[in-house]
Amino acid sequence: MPDLRYFDKSIVQPEAPAGKLAVHTEFLRTGRIKRRDDTGHPAEKRYLTHKDVAARTGRKLEAAGTQAHERINNFHASIRFPKIIFHKTLAGRPHLGYCHVTSAKTKFAEFDDVRWSFYIANFFADVDEKDLLFKNISLGYSRMYFAVAMEKDADEGKLIVDRKIREDGLLFRTRDPKAALKNVLMLGAVNEPLRKIIRSL
Repeated sequence: MPDLRYFDKSIVQPEAPAGKLAVHTEFLRTGRIKRRDDTGHPAEKRYLTHKDVAARTGRKLEAAGTQAHERINNFHASIRFPKIIFHKTLAGRPHLGYCHVTSAKTKFAEFDDVRWSFYIANFFADVDEKDLLFKNISLGYSRMYFAVAMEKDADEGKLIVDRKIREDGLLFRTRDPKAALKNVLMLGAVNEPLRKIIRSL
């Protein structure tokens, strides 16, 4: 994939030179003719480095992650998740990235003590077969919310995607923030009455 170039859209472009009709109208109104030189030259595009773009993307992702964590923990006093906010941008495409929001252990289906992590991404994609990599990235949706089962790699001593539960390790994946909230709350619910309340949302 060729290197992407980014420029700062926040720079205000000067107004285009007035057309003939506007010049004549201005002359009749003020008695002056606006010369082409008065308008100056259009501003040049200021290009951003990939590092700058990655920093901007990271700030947006972490703000979204913080807001999501607050919404989850404000639902019920018995559901509390640790705040573990960090982000990663995609190599060569620093405008795309994902943010880790929280991690916990829970019972999932017939599995006890499933360790999982909840993420928000600013794209929609499939999780690849290796670790937390993505394929079939779609930019048609602004966000993807997903939780992944994790396990500790005995050889390398780091967390990797746990594929015993599902082949891709996903516990859920959705474009809908409300559905994501319900799924995370279900993973954190401590009893059936609380799960019943969450299902009714």
